[in-house]
Amino acid sequence: MKVIDISNLTKVYNESEVKVKAVNNVSLSFEEGEFAAIVGPSGSGKTTLLNLIGGLDKATEGKIIVDGTNINDLKSSELIDFRLKNIGFVFQSYNLIPVLTAKENVEFIMELQGRSSKERDDRTTELLSAVGLGERVNARPSKLSGGQQQRVAVARALASKPKFVLADEPTANLDSKSTETLLDIMEELNKKEKITFIFSTHDQRVVKKARRVITVEDGSVVSDEKRNSEN
Repeated sequence: MKVIDISNLTKVYNESEVKVKAVNNVSLSFEEGEFAAIVGPSGSGKTTLLNLIGGLDKATEGKIIVDGTNINDLKSSELIDFRLKNIGFVFQSYNLIPVLTAKENVEFIMELQGRSSKERDDRTTELLSAVGLGERVNARPSKLSGGQQQRVAVARALASKPKFVLADEPTANLDSKSTETLLDIMEELNKKEKITFIFSTHDQRVVKKARRVITVEDGSVVSDEKRNSEN
């Protein structure tokens, strides 16, 4: 089942009176439960493409249909609500709230959604245990390593049971051991919960794990390789 259907997507930036096509006429679709990586050199447009899919940036042309909704047609307030209910985000810089504990960071999105205290507590306990931080629920980000902070960020992204998770260079600041641990956790959660993961990355460790690799150059898709699940 398709969860994302992109057609003729273009994003143009005006830089010093020069128009730059960061994304150029891209058409793609993603199925439920995919574990996909968007790769390409710096400036290729992979992060812009990810931001467009997540509604963090607005396309100049084209359509992005997410679960039957064209997010390009949504007003700003509608888009915020749509992201809250449907999309999980994992960023390179973790983006945790420093004054909140690991548990409170994970619960935050569910509070915005109006979930009950019991539902928040049960889901947070389940996810922090799943990412190996069941004993660190009361630790603030400053007391966690980079790898642990990113695992909290993954738990937060999954807390609302989104249809898909967008991860922008999630391993860029992590050492090899932390990267392997994080990728194993995300792959396991992807298979268990059938949540679609889409990465923007240049990290070959992520590429090796991905079951689909989309290569972008100069804003255009130049290859789209699907692999079997053993890869």
